[in-house]
Amino acid sequence: MSARVRRGAVRLVVSTGSPAGIGPDVSLLATMKLPRGAKALLLGDFHGLRERATLLGLDPSRLVRARSAEAAFASESAETFVLAPHAKLSSRAKKPGAPSPEGGAAALAFIDAGCDLVARGAGDALVTGPVSKAEIASSGAEGSRTFLGHTEHLMARLGAPSVTMAFWSRKFTTSLVTTHLAVKDVPKRITKAAVVRATLHTARFLAGLAGGKPQRLVVSGLNPHAGEDGLLGREEIERISPAIIEARGVIEREGLAVVIEGPVPAESALRLAHEGHYAGAVTMFHDQATIAMKLTGFGEAVNVSLGLPIVRTSVDHGTAFDRAGTGRADPLGMREAIGLAVRMVVGRAR
Repeated sequence: MSARVRRGAVRLVVSTGSPAGIGPDVSLLATMKLPRGAKALLLGDFHGLRERATLLGLDPSRLVRARSAEAAFASESAETFVLAPHAKLSSRAKKPGAPSPEGGAAALAFIDAGCDLVARGAGDALVTGPVSKAEIASSGAEGSRTFLGHTEHLMARLGAPSVTMAFWSRKFTTSLVTTHLAVKDVPKRITKAAVVRATLHTARFLAGLAGGKPQRLVVSGLNPHAGEDGLLGREEIERISPAIIEARGVIEREGLAVVIEGPVPAESALRLAHEGHYAGAVTMFHDQATIAMKLTGFGEAVNVSLGLPIVRTSVDHGTAFDRAGTGRADPLGMREAIGLAVRMVVGRAR
């Protein structure tokens, strides 16, 4: 473990998501009761967060402006520090349940500021609240037109050569070879290199969490019945199987205790992972992974970006504008995202 992490708490930078959604709710509820050994800095509109705290029955005086990330994390105070990387929001933009271009620009600013803070070492991990892609796209802010989600945006901002979207739960992990694509575009993006990348990212993630305990990882097929020996498609034969062989060789050379199996039909791969036969499953496209995860772990699963130079986790749910400020937002997903971020930081520091 690094000397800094060993001496002090894990420093979590939390972007609070869309100001009009439940991001502020779950961020406030989760960070006011942090796991032992963690500190958090909220990125959001200071007055908006205080107003939201009042609506939730929390003590708004516990929220304090931060002069800087460094000052906030150095403090021994039990108060919750807030850094505002965006101009003060209008009443309209921070009104619960009312998304706006101004709110979209602020949400993107929170993400970018958090990314930059962690990238320069002022924090140990970025934990992100839910945002609306449409709200950000309508904002006109720099980078908003190409915003497809946190994963792709952070990859571009950090200059990461590759990244894999994954979802972790206490039961199993699943990752995606392709992310936000039209279904018609998926087959041509299932390349050997893409499958190797997602498989290696997932295997390393599982190994890091397991602390040396052997793990089993399954790779799904793209087609029904994993192609049925080429009868229903040849991606499994020509791309996925060769990728698994290559990934096994890399994992063996790296000395990681991860067994990789597949390709297995997606329906079976995910069922077996959920039943505990595998610690994780690599899937070929978005809904293979997300339908399974949202059926088995909705509200508590964690979105995690693998392959970035920083630790980044997030809730696995949307902005739920209709619940914002009502007290009906469940902070469990944010608490799980915070807990996983702490585990990943400690694991990297070993």
